[in-house]
Amino acid sequence: QLRLVESGGALVQPGGSLRLSCVASGGTILTTALGWFRQAPGKEREGVSSIGTSGGSTNYADSVKGRFTISRDIAENTVYLQMNDLNTEDSGVYYCAAEPAAGPQGALPMEEIKYSYWGQGTRVTVSS
Repeated sequence: QLRLVESGGALVQPGGSLRLSCVASGGTILTTALGWFRQAPGKEREGVSSIGTSGGSTNYADSVKGRFTISRDIAENTVYLQMNDLNTEDSGVYYCAAEPAAGPQGALPMEEIKYSYWGQGTRVTVSS
C-alpha cells in the first residue's frame, strides 16, 4: 500500500517561493506516475503538475507554467514541487497523488480519476 506524506506548505508573501515535498513509502516512485493537485477554499480540486516514471515527461497547468517545476529524487523516494513567483491565487491545500505503473509511463493527465493514492495535503497561503 503506497503512502504519501506532503510537507513544505507555509504562509508566504506574493512573489515568494516555496518547495513542497511528498515522500512516498510502501513502494518506489521509480515505477509510479505522480502528480500535484490543489484545492482553494470553495473551489474544486484542480491539477497543478504531473510527472511520468522516467522523470522526463511532465505536465503543467497553464496557470503555473513557467513558475512551478515538478521533480523527483529516486534515492529519497520523494517528489517535489518548486513554486516561484507565488500569487494569492496559488493559495490552497496542495495534494500529492500517485498511480503505480506496470511499465514505463509518461506523465498522466492531471485528472483526479487517474490517481489511486493521495496524501493528506499541505496548506499554502500566499498573502501580504
